[in-house]
Amino acid sequence: QVFPSQDPLDRADFNAVEYINALFPTEQSLANIDEVVNKIRLKIRRLDDNIRTVVRGQTNVGQDGRQALEEAQKAIQQLFGKIKDIKDKAEKSEQMVKEITRDIKQLDHAKRHLTTSITTLNHLHMLAGGVDSLEAMTRRRQYGEVANLLQGVVNVLEHFNKYMGIPQIRQLSERVKAAQNELGQQILADFEEAFPSQGTKRTGGPSNVLRDACLVANVLDPRIKQEIIKKFIKQHLSEYLVLFQENQDVAWLDKIDRRYAWIKRQLVDYEEKYGRMFPAEWSMTERIAVEFCHVTRAELSKIMRTRAKEIEVKLLLFAIQRTTNFEGLLAKRFSGCTLADGTVKKPEVPPPSTNPFLEDETGAETDEVVMEKSDTDKPKKPKVPDNPFHGIVSKCFEPHLYVYIESQDKNLGELIDRFVADFKAQGPPKPNVDEGGAVLPSCADLFVYYKKCMVQCSQLSTGEPMIALTTIFQKYLREYAWKILSGNLPKTTSSSGGLTITSLLKEKEGSEVAKFTLEELCLICSILSTAEYCLATTQQLEEKLKEKVDTSLMERINLTGEMDTFSIVISNSIQLLVQDLDAACDPALTAMSKMQWQNVEHVGDQSPYVTSVILHIKQNVPIIRDNLASTRKYFTQFCIKFANSFIPKFINHLFKCKPISMVGAEQLLLDTHSLKMVLLDLPSIGSQVVRKAPASYTKIVVKGMTRAEMILKVVMAPHEPPVVFVDNYIKLLADCSTDTFQKILDMKGLKRSEQSSMLDLFRLRLPAPPPGGDGSLSLSAPTPEQESSRIRKLEKLIKKRL
Repeated sequence: QVFPSQDPLDRADFNAVEYINALFPTEQSLANIDEVVNKIRLKIRRLDDNIRTVVRGQTNVGQDGRQALEEAQKAIQQLFGKIKDIKDKAEKSEQMVKEITRDIKQLDHAKRHLTTSITTLNHLHMLAGGVDSLEAMTRRRQYGEVANLLQGVVNVLEHFNKYMGIPQIRQLSERVKAAQNELGQQILADFEEAFPSQGTKRTGGPSNVLRDACLVANVLDPRIKQEIIKKFIKQHLSEYLVLFQENQDVAWLDKIDRRYAWIKRQLVDYEEKYGRMFPAEWSMTERIAVEFCHVTRAELSKIMRTRAKEIEVKLLLFAIQRTTNFEGLLAKRFSGCTLADGTVKKPEVPPPSTNPFLEDETGAETDEVVMEKSDTDKPKKPKVPDNPFHGIVSKCFEPHLYVYIESQDKNLGELIDRFVADFKAQGPPKPNVDEGGAVLPSCADLFVYYKKCMVQCSQLSTGEPMIALTTIFQKYLREYAWKILSGNLPKTTSSSGGLTITSLLKEKEGSEVAKFTLEELCLICSILSTAEYCLATTQQLEEKLKEKVDTSLMERINLTGEMDTFSIVISNSIQLLVQDLDAACDPALTAMSKMQWQNVEHVGDQSPYVTSVILHIKQNVPIIRDNLASTRKYFTQFCIKFANSFIPKFINHLFKCKPISMVGAEQLLLDTHSLKMVLLDLPSIGSQVVRKAPASYTKIVVKGMTRAEMILKVVMAPHEPPVVFVDNYIKLLADCSTDTFQKILDMKGLKRSEQSSMLDLFRLRLPAPPPGGDGSLSLSAPTPEQESSRIRKLEKLIKKRL
């Protein structure tokens, strides 16, 4: 790689034979062998010469290397010597620079100290002269000049804080403090003279001296400013305390407007006379208004405690509305910057809501809210979210809101009684299928009144009174549910006991029970629709109450129990509709079980009992569907509950048809298929608009009626050989109950001896229970017939306990 060569002799894989063959490829080429040999010998000699030269050259390398090393050592020694010389010269230069700049540094320090001394002496001269001028101006009450001078003196005095150990400086500082104290006492005396605290007559008035005195007070101790404000406001409101003493006529709630009219006049009077006397940043107008609010709240609290028995609802609401109007006026006029003490907190901005209860609630107003109105005093929108003055006066009414709550309790009680009386007087609503089952008008009236009460109460308080009002709401929601809704559901028996659990659970199989009239069916649907409306609206009411009440009390708002009550009314209404249709079909099923099925000779059209069932379904279901058009999901529940009730009952009656001939079983199978098709079409039967039945309902019908068809197919199957019959039964019904198998054998009309052997074979052929199971013989989930049996046992247990 270092010395590339094309000579074959230099190759690592050199092969002498190949090389010779390459030189002499033929016999004729051997003729010049001598020439080739000579060239090779010449090359060998050259290589020997080169090797000899290189070897001789290497003998002198060691001596030359030692000589070069000695020369390098000498050069290094010389370099070190030069570096040392440079370092010595640098130290000498630094020393020379220090000597040159020593005097310059001394001059700099002297200049700085001299400047500081001159500045300090100037400040001292200014301070001494300022203190003398301050004392002289204070005696002459030249407050305009004092305000600017005092601030300058205080600023200059700050520069001498580190020199207070010097007696002269400390003496000047004490003189400044003494002058400040004297100014404060003198200004307070001037204000006392101009606005005496004794008596209500104001002998003094605004002046330039007092205006300048306020500017001085801004520089003095903040307590001086606070004392001036406190005394002025107290003197300004002294007349108010006299005019509206507790024993005065105007002090009572019915004349509360006069209090607010008085402060409005006073604020206008203040702006005209004293608006320029106090600095704008003192916010004296707002301070007067705020102090008036505090005094008014205390006075109203005291007089209401004394005359608590005289407080009526109209009077209380009148006073609260006028007060909240005044608080709203303050919020428009003032910023609330003087309320930094936290006595009144800003209400939190409620989150936006799509709740229907928000509609037009700020404009809601009742005839009871005010006793009188005027064009100049219209109700404002109270409790604006950014109103810092909300509650500053109206808080005093909260302990007396029980009067309002008791009034609403009484009013709601009367309202419920009126609903009951109106229903009795007017009777049930007239059937009007086109309207789709109207909600009772009393329901809307109740929630409109609830909304009005909630808006009123939230304007009065968002604390405990809202919780008390919620309790009242709960009470009358339950009363409405039981008195108006449940109380007016048609009775299922002739007794006067009304709707009871016993009547709901009572089996009417084989008994004649009067069907509900068209009016009664419409009434049940109307009550169901009303309960559904109440359920949804109660949930919205709960959400809105939680928005209105304080955050800390939200957990105490819970209307779940009332919503459950309306759910019970809905369930009872659906149960009545199901029970009515179910009872109407009972005679037809009883007729089916009493027919002589062993005597049927040929299969014809559907049996009369099927026609009767279909007739009842076509009579009732369209009425119920049209009256529940607004609550489609509950119509679906009705269909599902009817299917769950009718199909097990049909299967039970099917078991009573015994014995059955082959032709009789075929007729029953035809009837069962007809009923199955009718039931599948039940949700839209008699409707001009054909709508597909819900999948949940279709599944129940198909499962139940298919079981009935399988029962009949098993009955039709020959019982010989027995093994095939048993296996066919297990395959078709997937029911390992010996009771069901016994009923199938009864339907076939087998003798007891044959049944006994069949039962033994059935037990032997039963499949083993799955591993890890409970050892039961059931192959599948409980059938509708088994579920019906369980329900009957539960009903019997309930009847015994009742």
